[in-house]
Amino acid sequence: MQLGFVSAILPEVGLEDLFRFAVAEKFDCIELMCWPPHPKGARAERRYAGVTHVDCSSLDDARAESVRALVAETGVAISGLGYYPNLLSPDPAEAAVCAEHLGKVIRAAPRLGVRQVNTFIGRDWKKSVEHNWPRFLEVWRPLVALAEARQVRIGIENCPMFFTRDEWPGGKNLATCPAIWRRMFAEIPSPNFGLNFDPSHLVWQQMDYLKPLAEFAGRIFHVHAKDAHLQRERLDDVGVLATPLEYHQPRLPGLGDVDWSAFLAALARAGYDGPVAIEVEDRRFEGSLAARQQALRQSAAHLRPLLEKLA
Repeated sequence: MQLGFVSAILPEVGLEDLFRFAVAEKFDCIELMCWPPHPKGARAERRYAGVTHVDCSSLDDARAESVRALVAETGVAISGLGYYPNLLSPDPAEAAVCAEHLGKVIRAAPRLGVRQVNTFIGRDWKKSVEHNWPRFLEVWRPLVALAEARQVRIGIENCPMFFTRDEWPGGKNLATCPAIWRRMFAEIPSPNFGLNFDPSHLVWQQMDYLKPLAEFAGRIFHVHAKDAHLQRERLDDVGVLATPLEYHQPRLPGLGDVDWSAFLAALARAGYDGPVAIEVEDRRFEGSLAARQQALRQSAAHLRPLLEKLA
């Protein structure tokens, strides 16, 4: 497996400096964020969104070549291109813009020498899974077909996107659990359609994060290394119907409830040999650029020895 990180936590760092940092800290790869650029002064709708390290909407041959040259020069791979919007938004205009841009990201990937794109399914959070399903098929069948045509794999992150009151009650991503993944892959059986697996999202849902690895071994295309701490006393007080951040907190790997030795060993047993990208969403490490860079170092210090044991 290759140890990397998700570039969203370093939004102010330019692409070349991002790769220099990866080299200095001995990272193997980076998942590069590819949101469409925001107008000057505009802010993304949520934390960690809206980061553009590669602008796929204006990628020309010269820029694509410069990115490939940077990879070749540094030896740091691009583990995937990341864009995580709500493609099933109840606002048709928003959903259309998201689908259009994801298409641009898929088309850009092979031009950059990349065969992996990571995203969310999306969801109308006020409707049930059943009521979302027809739109899921309508939106995603052509996108998966486009990925197949470009020989690109799509990894769906299993984050429920239910953290705040405006995402209540269903969250903004359908792909939250094995039952839904099973149905997704049965109805869109393409070998280019899989998962960007993050164990932390199963922790706070109080689910087994090891058991799915064997069943979905062939569908795990990319892995996020983020931890979560379930605050049991708080959960006992507010219950599972509270918004999730009322009873759990995202943490750096090693500071939460994921047993990373067991998780990585189970990944290895499932035959996974791809990227493990550290994703920092721990507020205690977000006060400055230096603190966020240190969060990546600290996470790597916890994970790297475990990966080396499996090599």
